[in-house]
Amino acid sequence: MRRYDLDWLRVIVFGLLIFYHVGMLFVPWGFHIKNNVVYDWVMYPMLFLNQWRLPILFVISGMGTYFALSKRSAGQFCWERIKRLFLPLVFGMLVIVPPQVYIERLVEGDFAGGYFDYWPFLAFNGIYPVGNLSWHHLWFLPYLLVYSLVLVPVFIYLRNHPNNSFILWIKRLIQKPAGLFVFIVPLYLLEAFMEPFYPIHHNLVNDWFNLTNSLLFFLFGYLLMTVKEEFWSMVQHHRKSYLICGVIAFASWIALVVSFEDSTLRHFTEAGIKVFNLWSWILALFGYAATYLNQQSRVLNYANEAVYPFYILHQSVMIVIASYLINLKWGFFPKASLLIVGTFGLSWLIYELCVRRWKLIRPLFGLK
Repeated sequence: MRRYDLDWLRVIVFGLLIFYHVGMLFVPWGFHIKNNVVYDWVMYPMLFLNQWRLPILFVISGMGTYFALSKRSAGQFCWERIKRLFLPLVFGMLVIVPPQVYIERLVEGDFAGGYFDYWPFLAFNGIYPVGNLSWHHLWFLPYLLVYSLVLVPVFIYLRNHPNNSFILWIKRLIQKPAGLFVFIVPLYLLEAFMEPFYPIHHNLVNDWFNLTNSLLFFLFGYLLMTVKEEFWSMVQHHRKSYLICGVIAFASWIALVVSFEDSTLRHFTEAGIKVFNLWSWILALFGYAATYLNQQSRVLNYANEAVYPFYILHQSVMIVIASYLINLKWGFFPKASLLIVGTFGLSWLIYELCVRRWKLIRPLFGLK
């Protein structure tokens, strides 16, 4: 049975990614290029999104893997993952990402020539950030590919043994009011004991906290689909409680960060609040989506196909537009509005005119 609510959530969360990346130009955190003025207040909505936006995408990807493996052999699944993830990644690194690095080099004063003086002669010279070859925002693809291939034996076993003792234990557990919160235990251990030692780099090699943490969310997605209706019934029934938990946890986390200086005690307390917060929001979003969004529509059919090319295109489109705006004396709202509208609009034009209708181009953007 197809879950249209998962399709809607995937479209919505990837749409929010455009708003998030536009916000990265205006917050004090590091980014590829920055606006000439940064705004501290923008951090708070950004922090709210940042807690759960990527975790829920990995959970949804794990759930999608359950459906994909239900009608494919292990070999067919792996080949399909390579076509849909590895091919767009290679194309993205060769064609889509280089304009971002080029503009970054121009802004930093490390290069002064035209784009075709840079590409391809310098675009693939060394590994970013020292060199120029990078996957930038496409880091999600190699991580998802690795998880899909490495966990295939586990998923095949679970598919072939749906009533094994572990799955039966999860079914019994999540029927309890707070049973779904058992999933935050391994998340807390990673957040408390691994996160301080392994900053997030998105380079797959030395990114141990992010690599392990995201793998857990991917695995959780598959496991939750194996228990099927028990999970969906629980999140629908308790969606208001999860939402209240998320609001309280996020407010508590912000209050903790603002009120107390960094310390060992704060770190372990903050780790607990963070994982409780993000998991509460994920459960609430699944609950509300299952209640109100589990239905097909023409808009969903179009958006569900367009969302992957939009993801591949959006950050390069945004940075190209931003390169003309960041040094203007405009305020936050005119710049952010133009960036959001321009990024959505140009991404849609490229998708509609250059991707959607061309059979040879579609596989390069992960489409059939």
